[in-house]
Amino acid sequence: MPSPTTTVFFILLVLACGWLTWTDIRFGIIPNWLNALLAVLGLARAFAMDGASGAVTGAIAGVAIGAALLLLRRGYFGWRGVHGLGLGDVKFLAAAGIWTGLADFPLLLLIGTLAALLVAGVLHLTGRAVTARTAIPFGPSLAFGLIATLVLQPLMV
Repeated sequence: MPSPTTTVFFILLVLACGWLTWTDIRFGIIPNWLNALLAVLGLARAFAMDGASGAVTGAIAGVAIGAALLLLRRGYFGWRGVHGLGLGDVKFLAAAGIWTGLADFPLLLLIGTLAALLVAGVLHLTGRAVTARTAIPFGPSLAFGLIATLVLQPLMV
């Protein structure tokens, strides 16, 4: 059974991810303040669970993930001339990396990407045109991936 501290942080994360989902679907953006809130909550959780070393490890993971994805975003833009990943998504994933750590981050990406593909498939099946240029909010799928990863973490060896 999770500790009360873990439960409180998880509930706050779910509420923040719910707000993120609504905002990204409604307005097509993930606000900076919301990404900052997710990062601060993740660092506070890491500190509460593992002390200063946990917070430092989480911060390093977030910075490394954010830097790698920012480089990937710029490279994709240079190659294709379009941004394939929004800057809000990059910042969200950096904050999410604080929560998951480097080791479980690929699982978050896998779940989030599969969820986004499912959304695109449903849109296609309902008759909406889905092309390579169709803008689909990625934040809700990534938020689902983060929550699912955190639920699965205790089950993984």
